[in-house]
Amino acid sequence: MTGEKVAMAIRFGLNLILASVAVIATFWAGPQGRTSLAQADPNSAVDQTGKPEAINAQEYFKRGLSHYQKSTLTDFQLAQSSWEQALALWRQENNLAQVAVTLNFLCLVQRQLAPPAVALACYRDLLTTAETLEDWQTQANSQVAIAQLQLQQGDYQGAFESLEKSLPLWKRANFKTGEVISHNELGQIYATLGATEQANYFYNQALAQAQSLGNWGNVAGIEHNLAQVKLAAGDIDEALALEESAFQHWQSLIDDLGGRATPDLSRGQAAGLNNLAFMQVQNKQFNLAQENYQKALTIWQQLGDKNGEASSLNNLGYLAFSQGDLSTAVNYYQRALTLRQISGDRLKESLSRYWLAVALKKQGNAEQAMTEIEKAIYLLENLRQTIGSDDLRSSFLASKQDYYQFYIDLLMEQHQKYPDQGWDGKALLVSESAKARSLLDILAQTPGKLTKGIAPKLLGQKETIERQLNTLQENKIKLYSSNYDPNQQAELDQTMAELLQQYDQVLGQIERESPNYNALTRPQPLNLPQIQALLDDKTLLLEYALGQERSYLWVVGQSSLESYILPGTDELDSAIKNFRQSFLEPTQRLRRPLAVNQGADLYKQLVPASAKVADKRLLIVPDGVLQYLPFGALVTDNPPGQTPTYLIDRHELVTMPSASTLAILRQNTAQREPAPNLLAIFADPVFTTNDERLGTAIARRPENLPMDLELSARDAGVYFDRLPYTEKEAEQLMALFPAEASLNELGFEATREQVFSRAMEQYRFVHFATHGILNSKNPQLSGLVLSLVNPEGEPINGFVRLYDIFNLNLPADLVVLSACQTGLGQEVRGEGLIGLTRGFMYAGAARVVVSLWSVDDEATARLMTEFYRGLLQHNMTPTAALQWAQQRLKEDPRFASPYFWAGFTLQGEWQNLRPADQLAVEGSPLASSVPTKIIGTSLN
Repeated sequence: MTGEKVAMAIRFGLNLILASVAVIATFWAGPQGRTSLAQADPNSAVDQTGKPEAINAQEYFKRGLSHYQKSTLTDFQLAQSSWEQALALWRQENNLAQVAVTLNFLCLVQRQLAPPAVALACYRDLLTTAETLEDWQTQANSQVAIAQLQLQQGDYQGAFESLEKSLPLWKRANFKTGEVISHNELGQIYATLGATEQANYFYNQALAQAQSLGNWGNVAGIEHNLAQVKLAAGDIDEALALEESAFQHWQSLIDDLGGRATPDLSRGQAAGLNNLAFMQVQNKQFNLAQENYQKALTIWQQLGDKNGEASSLNNLGYLAFSQGDLSTAVNYYQRALTLRQISGDRLKESLSRYWLAVALKKQGNAEQAMTEIEKAIYLLENLRQTIGSDDLRSSFLASKQDYYQFYIDLLMEQHQKYPDQGWDGKALLVSESAKARSLLDILAQTPGKLTKGIAPKLLGQKETIERQLNTLQENKIKLYSSNYDPNQQAELDQTMAELLQQYDQVLGQIERESPNYNALTRPQPLNLPQIQALLDDKTLLLEYALGQERSYLWVVGQSSLESYILPGTDELDSAIKNFRQSFLEPTQRLRRPLAVNQGADLYKQLVPASAKVADKRLLIVPDGVLQYLPFGALVTDNPPGQTPTYLIDRHELVTMPSASTLAILRQNTAQREPAPNLLAIFADPVFTTNDERLGTAIARRPENLPMDLELSARDAGVYFDRLPYTEKEAEQLMALFPAEASLNELGFEATREQVFSRAMEQYRFVHFATHGILNSKNPQLSGLVLSLVNPEGEPINGFVRLYDIFNLNLPADLVVLSACQTGLGQEVRGEGLIGLTRGFMYAGAARVVVSLWSVDDEATARLMTEFYRGLLQHNMTPTAALQWAQQRLKEDPRFASPYFWAGFTLQGEWQNLRPADQLAVEGSPLASSVPTKIIGTSLN
């Protein structure tokens, strides 16, 4: 994290951007005689009765406007005083129209001078007045201003809801510029929470609208905001182009308006100078940056804008820090911090405290640095609690991971100096605080708990969006079964993305309005004694935290803790990428020594000496690129001329996103009775209309799509090859279980509809042998693929998406995803891989087996059979059964490469299943004669 990338987002509430227009606009009555206050002429704000009180009110109002237009701090204060006196007189006259006009301007100046709570009360007063007058435009404007203040106070869900209320009001008022404002503000909230995709979407939507309206002040503001998003993503060239364009628009408007230019144009100019200076710092143009920061600071001070002033001071601190002038940097940071405490902007206060801590550490003042970073993280943790959406909580914490990494570094440096004072234990707690917090939250909620007591209308919105998403998916499938149109596909994809954003907002509102919401305390990460209490005497925890310069490993036993310093992220990224390629790339797979040597090097870097971990089960909590590493394929011994020994040969392995999630998982499953039935398996679905199982009676479509269309369909995730070995896999697994306690959904019967039937709650083991989908852009669209064609050859929706899985009630002991890349997902920094595992754990699964890459079909069928054999016939724990299956598979020379056996990993509870010794079919042969239910054709 460098500098204050988001210097000052431009927010243009309607009353702000139209302040100069109001002086010359006419006072008009809308339909049904309603007054449009936002366009009211302040000079006409007079009661025509001629009463002395009305005349005095008019004079006070004009006096306030005259002061406001001078745009100095003193004049803002005088304007506030004048408008307060005018307001009191209008209230005496019960003249609501003039009360609303005066409140509109009073609230505006209070945003500059008063704490946010005061301005918020003012806008709520204005909203109530506008509702009485049935003035839709002023109601919408008030909702936007309220949202801006809620965002400043950290009430993110409240800000979302206020903006959602504003949009239909703008439409009712037929005011397009208002819609621009609301879309810009939605972009700002998403940017604040680190959700850059959504921020880009709303900013670009607002920009297109503003350009079509020719509103160049708003165009400039949106370009500035977009520039910040690009800057945060590291795209300095595009950010610079946007910022320069915005600056030119502002300068042109200031030149054209002259003395009528509003303070908001000056704010935009100052914000642009801030960002330009930041980019100059990146290019080492320190003198130019200093000059532009000082110009911006002067403008903020003239306007009395404390938030802007704090932003420039913070950036000046970073400039001094970059030049090695630590005492100056500390001074600037402290000044910025004071202003942010006054303004009540807790998010920016945490930013100033973070940078102050960095500078203090560099000065050698570790104690004070510790105080500041602890306060910064405390503020973040409190702000995080206010975010309703799980996904947005994840992106918010992901954008603040540098805070936690800095704190870990600071604590571990103290541990190096004072190794017996428990600093490494505190660092482990910080690592847990930074990991999988969103998953920890959702596992603390039992499925459906938050929907009890919710208004039916809100639940109906959730269900409507889910139906719309499913309909769009069906339309996408049909698109490739008829006349393909790439433009139509793009429209479908865009509509799905928009619906997912609405879905997240509805889920956040459901959580916020639940009567159980206040009773739900978000679970706190575990400390060292609590983590140790999770472990048995045969298990060690290996928890990793990766950092840019150095990384850390904590090895935790029931009564022990040891810590290690590891290489930084870049070095590990390169080594792990090369290691994976050594067995995933077919051409490199032939060179077996390559994978063995690289696996041996990584083992030395990542795992303590064998004596430290001998004979222990390893509970691994990976971080960053380590989430893609098959730990079982690391090489512990490689004697010349002999078969190498792998980590999986010495240890049972289990992974978790964090140790704290294991505690919640155990709490949720500890008292649960086993389901009455055993195995439900979904295998060998029918994906295409040229599948031979349709039979000759069906008028089938051409054997193959045109090549370009097939490639498009594969990219779109609606075209899949058959997995022939999954039928055999299903038959072999069914042979291990009593037929009366098993369900075999094969071929056409492997449907989405069956997954959602109540019958699925009755099985202890649920096994999916099919394709998986990984959608890194929209994780909610990741999922499993079941039959996409019915027995009549008609396309059906066979996708089980991540949002579907969250709606399941699946209290299974074990879910196995015998599919491609089911263990992957979107990597969210600090949260881990956002994928199917968390969905099934939320649905109730105690443990999930997933894969880290596209697995070989035949090898998977064999591995899964051995895995269940170990569970059922040898009464093994799940981790021991997976270890045994992987060992058995690699003994076959055809499957000796880690590519075939190392991809599967178990996440969740490792302890034995209850009661395991009663599940197996005694002496069950793995015979192909075992009856298998095949629906749709007799040809098989």
